[in-house]
Amino acid sequence: MKIRRIRQFLAAVAAAAVTVAGGGRAVRAEETDQELRLYAQSAVLMDGRTGRILYGKNELEKRPMASTTKIMTCILALENGDPEEEAEFSALADSQPQVSLGAPEGRRFYLKDLLYSLMLESHNDTAVAIAECIAGTTEEFAAMMNEKAEELGCEDTWFVTPNGLDAVSRDEKGAERAHSTTAADLARIMRYCIYQSPKKEEFLKITGTSEYQFADREGKGSYSCVNHNAFLTMMEGALSGKTGFTGGAGYSYVGALERDGKCLIVALLGCGWPPHKTYKWSDTRKLMEYGLNRYDYQDVWQERSFPPVPVRNGIPESGDLGDRALAEIALTPEARELVLLLKEGEKVEIKYEGKSSLTAPVTPGEEAGRVIYSLNGEIVATFPVTVRGSVGEITGRWCLEDVLGKYFLRSTESDGILM
Repeated sequence: MKIRRIRQFLAAVAAAAVTVAGGGRAVRAEETDQELRLYAQSAVLMDGRTGRILYGKNELEKRPMASTTKIMTCILALENGDPEEEAEFSALADSQPQVSLGAPEGRRFYLKDLLYSLMLESHNDTAVAIAECIAGTTEEFAAMMNEKAEELGCEDTWFVTPNGLDAVSRDEKGAERAHSTTAADLARIMRYCIYQSPKKEEFLKITGTSEYQFADREGKGSYSCVNHNAFLTMMEGALSGKTGFTGGAGYSYVGALERDGKCLIVALLGCGWPPHKTYKWSDTRKLMEYGLNRYDYQDVWQERSFPPVPVRNGIPESGDLGDRALAEIALTPEARELVLLLKEGEKVEIKYEGKSSLTAPVTPGEEAGRVIYSLNGEIVATFPVTVRGSVGEITGRWCLEDVLGKYFLRSTESDGILM
């Protein structure tokens, strides 16, 4: 029942053109120190439905993200490539360090097969082959990655490589930037991959696969991939995820879980260095359990009514210029639910910001204001308030027709009296 209500809410959101903010003030680490003692230097727990950050620890701190980069590589390949397209290993791909598929220069594969190599085994050479297949060069592919990051609102993310190896490049302003992201941005990218991308189903299928076998186009070699995302079998409802490690980044992880109608996304950066490979699983479990145990969906929607808005230079409904022209306004009728993940004590503040007047002509659907829902001082959703009917404009032609109409009416009445 809860899941169905969540889905109904999401459909209403789309129909009403509601804006749900991706963020909101994260619960500070020090506020939950007694419950969450994390190894990660940066961490985020996000509500995957709305993008609201439920918990953050240094969530805006820029850090290298290693192979968690590959979620962006994968989704761009799915959105811009053909699964049956051919990808050839170049000298650059062949030169990539471990972990690698190990295919020699010139070996050709179907793109669909390489995506499993990318996401299950995290092969660095495969990432380069995919990037070159999609964009021609890794530099051009990095430009696509940064364009997509900007589109998703990831202002603190910069991609240099398709595989996540530590690297530096210059941006459009000539400034030197390291391959890096934030825990908040990494969670935002994962949310896009599993809920917003037109290729989300394909992404989930690949990242949820346990094992995969394939061969190159000529049949010269056979390859087997095993998914190294231990989280998939660690918690009920685990959906997807990607591990990462470099000497500079340490262990990183981003993963998603769906249970009891809740979708939770965890992003971890700098979660230990060798030999502490398991710290990321401990942190992921703590954050997921915190979200499952402490947060519940609540419908915080409130019905509102609004007084009519004056319309400047508008034709009054009565047709008498001595009256004021008014426009009836109301919330978009399709929006009648707002479900948010809240924990005990959290309260949503609601306010209306509307125009004091409108200017004729006014047409149905014209926006007159917005109802704003805020949590902890941050906007979490907005709903448009629109005009229900139309209000015409007072023009010279209208005035002439009005005068003539009233003159002929009076003349007709006068003739009737004389008769």
